[in-house]
Order: sequence, then structure tokens, then C-alpha cells
Amino acid sequence: MPNLPTRFSPSTARPPPVDPFDGVLLVDKPAGPTSHDIVAGIRRMFRIDKVGHGGTLDPNATGLLVILLGRGTRLSAQIMGGDKNYEGVMRLGRTTNSQDIDGETIEEKPCDGITAEQIQAQMDARLGDSFQTPPMVSAVKLHGVPLYKLARKGQDVPREPRFIHVYRFRLLRWETPLATFDIVCSKGTYVRTLCHDIGQALGPGACLDALRRTASGALKIEDALPFDDILKLPKEALAARVLPFQKFLSAPPAATAETPR
Repeated sequence: MPNLPTRFSPSTARPPPVDPFDGVLLVDKPAGPTSHDIVAGIRRMFRIDKVGHGGTLDPNATGLLVILLGRGTRLSAQIMGGDKNYEGVMRLGRTTNSQDIDGETIEEKPCDGITAEQIQAQMDARLGDSFQTPPMVSAVKLHGVPLYKLARKGQDVPREPRFIHVYRFRLLRWETPLATFDIVCSKGTYVRTLCHDIGQALGPGACLDALRRTASGALKIEDALPFDDILKLPKEALAARVLPFQKFLSAPPAATAETPR
């Protein structure tokens, strides 16, 4: 009698080996490098083939950058779909082409007459649902080309407004011309555009001076390690900081702890 192949039995199948670098690494990004620079640095230092990131931070923005490793690179939508918390500084009296301090200055005006109450009133006016047009200097793609590449060529193209929600927008300190604030908002919200719009509404213009992401859904900056410290870790110590990707497969989207007002 010929030897027949043994029928496959799920109960006897071996589970795939666990790779300690399949998952999520929380990095406290410094000002200066791009999000891609952080990815490249980790890939090069630890020789990990698949490395990506969720939720781009601009070069001069700091704070929580979620690095996706191995099979974790497939889970960007699940991991990054939650609301975002930021702390930031808005500079009144300056308008730039990128809506942040790194852009080319378009106009400068005095802002001595602006009060904290006026600024908070404009922040309150932006709470809740709205549609926001992404800035030209952004990573949003048009026909596969990032808008910032078109902006470098001097092009200004129509952009589709996007739905956003702002849960909280609170002025913490006003010392002319800098307004320190915190904000809780939905994924895809451009905080620098909110600052630009407030500046236009108040009169003297405004741009984003500094931004730090403190949370993305259930992921918190307190659990992140500064990028320079990560590069100093032995590979086994890095593995101990990786959150397994299985943790995110069935987890429901994290709800914001903030109550809309």
C-alpha cells in the first residue's frame, strides 16, 4: 500500500516562532531629525529589516513617535487610529508659508493688544467637528506625490478638506508673542493650521512655534524612551521594550479620556 501524506491537523501544527522584534516601539523623538531619520537609525543600528512609523512628526516636533517593527508594520491603521494629545506654543504676529516657525515669513504684525481671553475664545470656537484643509507643506499625497514636494516647486494645488474633531483646546500661558497650549484632537488634525487660522481671525497672524506629542490613543509619552538612549541599548534590551504586535490585533480603538465641550 502506498504511503499517503498525513492529513494536516491544526491541533498538531506548531505555532510560528515568536520574534521579539514583531511589534511596537515607543520613541521620544527629539527636534531636528525627520520621522524617517528615526526609522533609518533604528534599522541601521539594530539590523532590523522591517521598520516603519505611525503618525509622522515634523522635523522640529518632538514627543511620541510610534515605531512599527516586523509584523507590526502591518498594523498602522489599528495602532494609529486613536486621538492625539499635544502640547504646543503658538507665535502670534508672524505668518509663514508652512504655518510653522520653519517656513518662510510672509508677514509680520504687532500683537501687543491681543489678550488671553481673545485667544481662548478662538480656541473654544474650534472645538467639536469641522473640516480642515491640509497645508501645502505636508505629507498628504496628491496622485501619489506628497504636497510638500509640490510646494518646493512653487505649486499651490486644490486640497480636499478633511473631517477633524477637537476635544480640548486650552490656553496655558500667554506671554506676548507666545501662547502655550494643550490640545486633544482626532487623527489627521494639523495643529499648525489651527494656529494659522486663529492668527488670521485675531488679525496679526500666527504660526506654530513648537509642538510635542504626548499621547496617541492609549500609547503615552511616559512609556517612551529618548531616541539617543534607544541607540545605546544592547539588542536584547531593545527587545524587552517592544510591545508585541498581537497585543494590538483584537484591542478596540482607545477612546480619548477627554470629554468634548
